[in-house]
Amino acid sequence: METDGGREVLSQSSQPTSFASSQQSVMAAYGRPVDWACDQIQWRWMEALLKRHCSALAGKEVNNEGSEHKEKITVTFVDKDGDENVIQVPIGMSMLEAAHENDIELEGACEGSLACSTCHVIVMDVDYYNKLEDPTDEENDMLDLAFGLTETSRLGCQVIAKPELDGLRLALPAATRNFAVDGYVPKPH
Repeated sequence: METDGGREVLSQSSQPTSFASSQQSVMAAYGRPVDWACDQIQWRWMEALLKRHCSALAGKEVNNEGSEHKEKITVTFVDKDGDENVIQVPIGMSMLEAAHENDIELEGACEGSLACSTCHVIVMDVDYYNKLEDPTDEENDMLDLAFGLTETSRLGCQVIAKPELDGLRLALPAATRNFAVDGYVPKPH
């Protein structure tokens, strides 16, 4: 057994040559059976995976019982007939995804890749509009193609839920311009 920066490693000469010798090597190295070593490797792999994806864990809270739930904001979608649909949207989710998960007819023909304007929404309160990140040039290019463009128009795929947007109200335009398929009815993913 050798050490590498404080870690125990098998030396080249002690590398196992069969499954049985592998088990013996693990037992000799750790003083525990192979199952324990496999569990440790899996735990370290999962721990590293969680660390790499810690940004995905941002916005999660832990309640008193220790179970995790994602923080949500309230968003109201107002359709072309004036009917309101109030939903809860997890922090970090786009309004396009939220609409699809809640059976709200917001098309999103390009599936959020900034290649269309079919997820065009109108932010109904200018104060909320000002809380959004500025639209990128690519988003502005697509908005130029949107039906019923207003000063507070945005693409739903680019409006991401964050705590300061709690209470956001979005109007859905009376129509969309889908150059790919006319008469397409969106289906949630």
